[in-house]
Amino acid sequence: MARVDYFNDPDAPQANSIVPSVTAVARNESGKLLLIHKTDNGLWALPGGGVDVGESAPDAAVRETKEETGFDIEVTGLVGLFTDPAHVMAYDDGEVRQQFSICFSARIVGGRLRTSSESKEVAFVAPERLDELNIHPSMRLRIDHGLSERAEPYIG
Repeated sequence: MARVDYFNDPDAPQANSIVPSVTAVARNESGKLLLIHKTDNGLWALPGGGVDVGESAPDAAVRETKEETGFDIEVTGLVGLFTDPAHVMAYDDGEVRQQFSICFSARIVGGRLRTSSESKEVAFVAPERLDELNIHPSMRLRIDHGLSERAEPYIG
């Protein structure tokens, strides 16, 4: 399903849903960040997705990362809560979702790189090369907070 992200856009459609979602900031042994090139909007992003009924948020991060990248992760901490109502995602079925994302730090514990129906590319990217990729500003905010390794999580 295609989507359009709006961030601080006065012409954005009004949200009609909110779905808890998760993302994971995971780096390999050389410090490169695990990213996916998304099929729904063509942007680069952290692996992640919606939390299913009966599932904890950390378990959703583990599941979504495995589904989208092929890698097994272990959640190691909380990067932050990203709930800005000025970020909405409009889907082609009429849903307009307000952002509600919990971002975790994680370490890779196994698996092998592979793509999925949600990821047309999976790559480890050096932090200094992030500016070369098309990344939505709200996702870049999560990435920057995750790479900063702050003592306290971001709340926003």
